[in-house]
Amino acid sequence: MPKRYFDNPGPDGAQRPIALSHRGFAPDGRENTLPAMAAALDLGFAYLEIDVRTTRDGVVMVFHDERLERVTDGSGRLADHSLAELSAVRVRGSEPIPTLEEVLERWPGVRLNIDIKDDSSIQPFADLVEKHGVHDRVLVAAFSDRRRLRVLRKLSRPTASSAGMAVNALIKALSPLKLTRLIAKLARVDCVQVPLRFRGLRVADRNFIRRCNEAEVPVHVWTINDRATMEELLDDGASGLVSDRADLLAEVMVAWGAWPQYN
Repeated sequence: MPKRYFDNPGPDGAQRPIALSHRGFAPDGRENTLPAMAAALDLGFAYLEIDVRTTRDGVVMVFHDERLERVTDGSGRLADHSLAELSAVRVRGSEPIPTLEEVLERWPGVRLNIDIKDDSSIQPFADLVEKHGVHDRVLVAAFSDRRRLRVLRKLSRPTASSAGMAVNALIKALSPLKLTRLIAKLARVDCVQVPLRFRGLRVADRNFIRRCNEAEVPVHVWTINDRATMEELLDDGASGLVSDRADLLAEVMVAWGAWPQYN
């Protein structure tokens, strides 16, 4: 198991919960941009959750949506544009869309939870991990377990990975039967990253978190933006929280004695 990605020891050496800033910290809407990431790092974060998609000419970009319209002044699918064409596009009118390579090179100590959004990113993403030797500081995530596993098979060293939708559902359903560790091993999963609720049903409840912890499978819960729920989940034993409110999550982690993060 590639444990180094998850290492977040306190002064006494004990593992502390991980705080992940969701697409950086962007109260102005400039998500997944370099200033958003820098803002989270300035608050003390060492873990960033980001998304990647790939251009027509094979460059991995840090961007969430399939299309450009919601957060940029561009239009159409990102995958239909070249890097040169995207160089003129601005997020919220001010910031360029960064490449993943820019992020890897700018912050060599930061841990990145990377949600791979499209199949065209599989090979170029794996190539970047190999080129920069960042196997210990990235976590491969995708809603599609098929896509996630295809990436892992292309990497030369063990790399952390979280379950996709299908494996998450399987672990949730079978965790009462104490099959979590077996499923995680077979599916090449090092943690589960789940929403608090799905279709009105609570996913990350106390019993589910406890069973995963007993199986040594960390539970990260997304996207938690209020103090009370953050504190409740930490009390319940969650190993990580993902939030848009990086400022609030940092305050909670300070009170929890889990700040600053290891970097």
